[in-house]
Amino acid sequence: MKRAIVSDIHANLEALTAVLADIASQGAAEIYCLGDIVGYGPNPCECVDQVMQFDACVLGNHDQGAVFDPEGFSAGAERAIFWTRSQLESPPDSPAQNLRRWDFLCELPRTIREDGMLFVHGSPRSPLNEYVFPEDVHNPRKLEKLFSAVERFCFQGHTHVPGVLTEDGRFLRPDQLDDVYPLGSQKTMINVGSVGQPRDGDRRSCYVLWEDGAVRFRRVEYPLEETARKIYAIPELDDFLGDRLRDGR
Repeated sequence: MKRAIVSDIHANLEALTAVLADIASQGAAEIYCLGDIVGYGPNPCECVDQVMQFDACVLGNHDQGAVFDPEGFSAGAERAIFWTRSQLESPPDSPAQNLRRWDFLCELPRTIREDGMLFVHGSPRSPLNEYVFPEDVHNPRKLEKLFSAVERFCFQGHTHVPGVLTEDGRFLRPDQLDDVYPLGSQKTMINVGSVGQPRDGDRRSCYVLWEDGAVRFRRVEYPLEETARKIYAIPELDDFLGDRLRDGR
């Protein structure tokens, strides 16, 4: 069975629409989301509506901030969170759909475990907030603690930087792997990248397909200028959030 795993949509409807079209073209039977459906971007309600149709989703720190109280955010990110909350509280559609969105976000789990696989937003030991960066290969103590919480494989997002982190201390970028990595007996953490706000220098959306014991990274073009235009039109969203889309940073 082919499964698509996406993360960090960040209310970017244009990116999500393009990624879902690519997922359909690849024949994936299931879609899992690793959180941060909302935050930063201009279409939180529409993106939540799409993710509600997925097979599974975990909670991201921006999702939690929109539903509860934002903690640890920059000033710009916090303004975006409060604007996102206002959109979720007063959408232009039906009250019933509004309630379904709130129920969905409030009930998202922090982790999903299936047959030795762990799905989180941040990290295996701190599912919501901890970042696992490529440079953590130089911190063996952190790696040891992270991998102690992994049974076999962990899929995560949060950094918006795709790649594979192995238990023996290597971080492998998709371009180093020709976009494919076979999952063997070694414990592995896979960052699936970001749909709505890539930060690895590639402006294209990124997600992962998992099938037959291997993961395949997919990059997808989308009309980012349309997303940027929407962001610029919303005073509560910093222009920087639109600018950075062009550079993939």
